[in-house]
Amino acid sequence: MYHNHLLKYVPFLMALFVGCRTTPTQEYVLHSPNSKLEAYIIIQDNIRIDLRYNKEKICSVEDISMLFDFGSLPANKTEVALVGKKSVNEVIIPEINEKFKSIEDQYETVKMDFGSYGFIEFRAYDNGLAYRFVTQAPDSMIVQSEQMNLHCPTGDSATMQFSERFRSSYETPYEKWAINEVPREKRIHLPFLIQKSNGFSLVILESDLEDYPGLWFQHKGKGTLSAILPGVPRSYSVEGRPYGHGQVLEYESYIARTTGERTFPWRIFAVASNDGELLKNTLVYQLAKPSQIEDISWIEPGVVTFDWWGRRNIYGVNFKSGINTETAKYFIDFAADFGFEYFLFDDGWTSNLNLFDIRPELDMEEVMEYAREKDVKILLWVIWATLERQMEEALDLFEKWGIAGLKIDFMNRDDQEMVRFYHRIAAEAASRNMVIDFHGAYKPAGLRRKFPNVLTREGLIEFEYNGWTDHANPVHHNLLPYIRMLAGPMDYIPATMNNATKNNFRPVGDHPMGLGTRAHAIALWIILESPMVMLPDAPSDYYRERECTEFISKLPVVWDDLYVLHAQMGEFTALARKHGEEWYVGAITNWTERDMEIDFSFLEAGEYRIEWIEDGMNANTRAIDYQLRQGAVSNEDVWTIHLASGGGWVARIYK
Repeated sequence: MYHNHLLKYVPFLMALFVGCRTTPTQEYVLHSPNSKLEAYIIIQDNIRIDLRYNKEKICSVEDISMLFDFGSLPANKTEVALVGKKSVNEVIIPEINEKFKSIEDQYETVKMDFGSYGFIEFRAYDNGLAYRFVTQAPDSMIVQSEQMNLHCPTGDSATMQFSERFRSSYETPYEKWAINEVPREKRIHLPFLIQKSNGFSLVILESDLEDYPGLWFQHKGKGTLSAILPGVPRSYSVEGRPYGHGQVLEYESYIARTTGERTFPWRIFAVASNDGELLKNTLVYQLAKPSQIEDISWIEPGVVTFDWWGRRNIYGVNFKSGINTETAKYFIDFAADFGFEYFLFDDGWTSNLNLFDIRPELDMEEVMEYAREKDVKILLWVIWATLERQMEEALDLFEKWGIAGLKIDFMNRDDQEMVRFYHRIAAEAASRNMVIDFHGAYKPAGLRRKFPNVLTREGLIEFEYNGWTDHANPVHHNLLPYIRMLAGPMDYIPATMNNATKNNFRPVGDHPMGLGTRAHAIALWIILESPMVMLPDAPSDYYRERECTEFISKLPVVWDDLYVLHAQMGEFTALARKHGEEWYVGAITNWTERDMEIDFSFLEAGEYRIEWIEDGMNANTRAIDYQLRQGAVSNEDVWTIHLASGGGWVARIYK
């Protein structure tokens, strides 16, 4: 939804070149609203963008083009038919407040028409540049390829995730490389971050991804990263375990078969002069299509308790835990006791090949009736390929039961057909008032704005990885906000009560440990954004740690405002977030023990109450050690807090 408080048109640059050849080189300059960011768009035999910030060059984006079965855009011997330029100043009101309750959408835009095939639109924001292709061809068309080369100077470094092939769960560790040494044989996921020697950062993203494959990159040498995209699937795997069904065996030589008149995804180059600016970037949301759901009143962000690890670690009860009616009721009771909104049946509640083959120990109708009495909503985990095969009948049954949403898993692709699946299931779920959490998923690319019922998704290394690796650690936690979080919400699964120091950690598949202190684990709730937050542990653990659980139960999952206190990627992060009239502060460090100042000047005048969880005196050796304290605070206060190795600090501030 838009609230236009100003729409200012700058007179069109009536540079009409219809019917005549361009000069050997044409150059247009697009400025951001604050004039700090400049995009020099250079048209000759192809299109190049030189991106500058405060006159310093950030990067060059070269050889921008698309090849179709009928020609290319731009065509050879490019002709510019029209250059139109205007300034836009609007306000976006998000349906779900992930970061802000309102977003200023200010940019300068230019459209360059290259004849009958279509045009390219460019937008310059204060914090980044975006462009997209728009075609005007009749009927359908085949997109053979899309080209774009990103060139960064020697001396830049890149922090990125890799895959060996297009089949990927998008769950690989971040690696840092000198830009000219990025491994050529590997494929690069979006988003990725380039750090410049002058302290600037550049993050590559995309938005409005629909009916088209996701964008990847590959190093072609000399610091040039080239766009690559998966082809249209030709054949699929249907053998072996159902988790791998629907994976691509062969691709066509082209990347999309689509309508001739359409817009293509935005290519985004987010720019920041310091790490803190990255945490406020919302360009992926701004460039996505507005909501297609008229009534969003049924979409409820919230906290989820789920049974994957939890059912394996229940104790102190008078029933045999497992996937059965008694265990489900226990989880529902726990959610109701603390005001948590959802309970999720994870893998195992039904056959992975047949959603109607429900585990006999589980009386779903009895569970649903019990959940209604307790005012707890039920979610179901499903494998995407099984859901696709049984979609209409299964969704009808789930709707009859009163299921509130789905966790859909193991897509592990982002070719055109898979992107279509995401949009189709988002629409089908919305028509039945169901929310969605995507796992085994590609990065967010705008779908959550078009369908706000898509509350969160994976596409990152999250807590579960500590069941078999040490990848989800405090260094990783201080990378996610500056890279992956720019794309959208992350289902990280914070706030474990099973905390371990670096020295005491062991991978345990059925009972993973959180690397870092108890305060660190809870502070991740504030640091990492997700309108749907999952609790990893068994209710038994949270009942045992009731003091922490009651603190967690007061934490929101959506936010009205964000104030960056401290930000250094890979090292430490401290944020203040507002929800209603209350503020919440989260601070985390990597493995370096440190002191940190918290300046409370973000508060309005007046006295506030504050309750906070801090690292205990022995948290460096026993990560579960914490203290819960209370006091008073005002906007004139500056506190010094101490963070243990892998430590944290988290506070709730209220009148």
